[in-house]
Amino acid sequence: MSDDENRPAGFVEALAKGIAILESFDASHSEMTLSEVARRVDVSPAAARRGLITLIELGYVGQNAKRFHLKPKVMALGSSFYFATRVDEIILPDLRRLVETFGDAASVGTLNDHNVIYVAHYSQQRARRASAVVGASYPAFATSIGRVVLAGLPDDRLDQWLETLSPVPLTSRTLIDKDALRDEILRVREQGYAATVDQLDYGITAIAVPIVNEEGRTVAAINSSGYSGMVAPEALVSERLHELRAVASSIALQLGRYPTLRAVLGD
Repeated sequence: MSDDENRPAGFVEALAKGIAILESFDASHSEMTLSEVARRVDVSPAAARRGLITLIELGYVGQNAKRFHLKPKVMALGSSFYFATRVDEIILPDLRRLVETFGDAASVGTLNDHNVIYVAHYSQQRARRASAVVGASYPAFATSIGRVVLAGLPDDRLDQWLETLSPVPLTSRTLIDKDALRDEILRVREQGYAATVDQLDYGITAIAVPIVNEEGRTVAAINSSGYSGMVAPEALVSERLHELRAVASSIALQLGRYPTLRAVLGD
């Protein structure tokens, strides 16, 4: 059965294509021609042209000669989420406390298809490497946050997720064998945390624990990360795991008082 047949009544194809166009821009594709956009979104050039014209008129996309780029108005979409869910009140104080205690960086993220998307982040780091800024999205299988959230899935959903996964190596240390990945995720489930070293990018060592809702379901994860050359995963476990779990519990309690964020993370 095709995706079209699975879509609910009222699904607006043109809106979906417009959002896909916005999502097609990234660090490697900051400017694109019409044909490049069409290939990235997997639509006809005519459909890509109509979408780009609409997004230009709305102020989300700009054009320089034959190349298209995002405009700052796109950031308003993310800030709407940020303020509507009150992330600055609920999560950021705990992340700041973690960073004040241990230095480095701390983030909260949740699963989004095959990626994790970061909904909150606080950092003292300035290294040139993959950055977990708010709204950043990275392959879940290669992140500590992603592995924790995946460990919270029922076995059948985890197997389905892995079946549709096409992992690619991001560093020479990235784990891409699906059987080995499943074993690692099950180990994370058993021990209650994930520790990763140079999986997403060189220089990133991180530890993450689950954020669990009132029903006992993992809806997000929180991590603490440092430089691979300066901190070992064993040190993260011995020095940060207890405090990280305490912060995760604090955020979980806050979710009960903020229904919007609870609903968002529970989707």
